[in-house]
Amino acid sequence: MKDNGSIESIRSYPSPNPNVVLKEIIYWSQGLRVKGLLAKPVHEDDCEALLYLRGGLQSIGMVRPSRIAQFASQGFIVFAPYYRGNRGGEGRDEMAGDDRFDAIHSVEVLKQFVEKKDVHLFGFSRGGLMALWTAILRNDIKSVVTWAGVSNVTSMYMERVDMRRTLKRIIGGSPNKEQEKYDERTPIFKVNDIHAPVLIIHGTEDENVSIHQAYELEQALIKENKQVETWYSSGLSHHYPPQLNRQTVKALCEWMKLK
Repeated sequence: MKDNGSIESIRSYPSPNPNVVLKEIIYWSQGLRVKGLLAKPVHEDDCEALLYLRGGLQSIGMVRPSRIAQFASQGFIVFAPYYRGNRGGEGRDEMAGDDRFDAIHSVEVLKQFVEKKDVHLFGFSRGGLMALWTAILRNDIKSVVTWAGVSNVTSMYMERVDMRRTLKRIIGGSPNKEQEKYDERTPIFKVNDIHAPVLIIHGTEDENVSIHQAYELEQALIKENKQVETWYSSGLSHHYPPQLNRQTVKALCEWMKLK
């Protein structure tokens, strides 16, 4: 079996930004070949590393080259795993089951392209789960940003009626019958193992991931005396308006660089 995080192949990928180079990478995770997208600024050498953890499930919420390039243009080398089973990758996307290791092992991929070995994490929506688990299970994380992030899989099941059938199929039942399996995927019970500062970004009117998941994560981190900061936006939903989105990306990138 190939080492976790070892690279199988690299190919050029069309970039929407002339100042950012994109590469699609196939890497190994638990014996599976998984794909991801790397973005690197053309004119900057001394970049910090950012692992971008996408939201959605399977083809929904797939990594967008323009979004990855947006973060790279802020002075980061960015790697965004697609997670197993996506875009020709092997295995099955399981919503923070074993696929969480695709995020954890992709840190090793990213480290091969940077001199600074500590890595920043950014997770959006479902990616919040992946970012929290990566911070829990690794000790080389410099900061964590979770934006509109899921922190409790049981809460996600209760909030998202439209996803219940899918979650029952993936996880093996509802929380009523399989609570232990939902708890195994829920990172808030393990936040004591997070040693990096955490920034929580969330809109109060988010209908995809309730603001209450952000509050719950914040309180869990405070209870364990962790360093946590919150940017709650009154009246905003899951996706911020374009201009405010760009401003928030710039601000969170500046926040990470100060850590």
